[in-house]
Amino acid sequence: TDHPHLQPELFRPALQYPSHPYAEMLTRTAERYPEQEAILFKDVNLTYRELDALANAFANALLDLGIGKGQRVCLFMANRPEYLISWFAITRIGAVASPMNPSYREREVAYQLSNSEAVALVVQQELLPLVQSVHAETPALEHVVVVGSNPHAPQTFPPSFSYLVRTYPPTPRGLEAGWEDLIALPYSSGTTGLPKGVMLSHKNLVCNAYQSVATARITFQDRLLVFVPLYHIYGIMLMGLAAMTGATIVLMERFDADKCLQLIQEQRITILYSVPQVLAVLNDWPRLHDYDLHTVRFTQCGAAPVPPALARRFEELTHIPVMTSYGLTEASPGTHSNPVYDPQLMKVETIGLPIHDTRQKIVDIETGQIELGVGGEGELIVQGPQVMQGYWKAPEATAEALRDGWLYTGDIGWRDEEGYVTITDRKKELIKYKGFSVAPAQLEALLLEHVAVADVAIIAKPNEEAGEVPKAFVVLRSGYENLSEDELLVWVNGQIAGYKQVREIEFINAIPRNPSGKILRRVLKEQERRKMGL
Repeated sequence: TDHPHLQPELFRPALQYPSHPYAEMLTRTAERYPEQEAILFKDVNLTYRELDALANAFANALLDLGIGKGQRVCLFMANRPEYLISWFAITRIGAVASPMNPSYREREVAYQLSNSEAVALVVQQELLPLVQSVHAETPALEHVVVVGSNPHAPQTFPPSFSYLVRTYPPTPRGLEAGWEDLIALPYSSGTTGLPKGVMLSHKNLVCNAYQSVATARITFQDRLLVFVPLYHIYGIMLMGLAAMTGATIVLMERFDADKCLQLIQEQRITILYSVPQVLAVLNDWPRLHDYDLHTVRFTQCGAAPVPPALARRFEELTHIPVMTSYGLTEASPGTHSNPVYDPQLMKVETIGLPIHDTRQKIVDIETGQIELGVGGEGELIVQGPQVMQGYWKAPEATAEALRDGWLYTGDIGWRDEEGYVTITDRKKELIKYKGFSVAPAQLEALLLEHVAVADVAIIAKPNEEAGEVPKAFVVLRSGYENLSEDELLVWVNGQIAGYKQVREIEFINAIPRNPSGKILRRVLKEQERRKMGL
């Protein structure tokens, strides 16, 4: 296609970012658009005035518990209004919010609570027993607030969220947070082993909110359908967009095709936030055409590579443009997107162009020092005000990811002559299960704890429905040859969250490795693809 030539100086120019603390965005929006709907969820309908008041009340409760600046507070719940209230309260008092995936099991809960040294935790009722069971491993944890317990109960222990927001006054008494202060500590599955806390500052999240809003041109008139998890960096981004613009969040606990389509129609949704698997489900949904979807301006699709055929088919069926975009937890998250407001500039097979104030280079994979030209395949590196401060308590990993102010993304791709980037592979080997990152190394370490396992390699196996699923190749110790694949699957999956579950185990004689002992996953992957006839 003949693309109109971009005029670089007039495309995504540098922006001015007000250097105020993050939660100030909510304060300002509540002043400008007080009666605008902020959150709709089941039978809850909160305006910005109300969200602001509730966030202040909960902030006062947290201050009263003695939680102060820089202290970590973990959030452990599914999508619900209390999530946003807690998020803005924690960030308002200068504390650091650390989201946890509600499908975590004991081991993962204990790890994040102890690694972050969280002093407090806001947890939904159903997940409280999990937290209590790892009590001994989380000595720093002093306060637990329970969400969703009986709202009419008097003061309970641990205290209920509902009791606290009813008891504390909604007067603002935030702490002065600095622009460079830490505000969020989401955990990201790094290249090696255990997840790492990603240190994000007020500056990171405020700048990325402005960058994202400017790139997608979001206003207070937009109505956003949000089923992507709020504990994922994608969800964190959406809370910032709404707080900054006064757009309305129509929240779902999880994706459900009919419910999603029904909400688009009833709530006149203007932006649908999706992942590739959601588009795949909707493309094949038998009742897709029973709904009126004309209010949707576009769907932003990210979190995993978007197959171009999938995006094109979705657009043909629904007439909704797909804005392919790219980001990573380490960049708060957005760095690239397609100019969705101008169909002539859309290249759906790419992640688009860098957003405002973001620079990119493709560098050679070996040294990371040599910049490659058009079409050269290498590692994507980026620079911008949204790039993290580093990994929590992991200086070596930080030094590897941040070099001379550039963030090394670990993703492999190439750029065309206009700067659009196509991502082709992940250097990091992360398995993308329905948009969630699963680190093979973490699963390998766990399987090696089993007495019968001598050696193991985990690869991403292509899967129609989930994108990729973890498959394990296992070498058994002598004397354990009668262990079955199923017994081992049950053992490993009982210890980890649903999205990380190993879907298949194959016993083999040896794991292919390079001279330095690194697993040659590519060899196993290619074998598997051949077996599948791909």
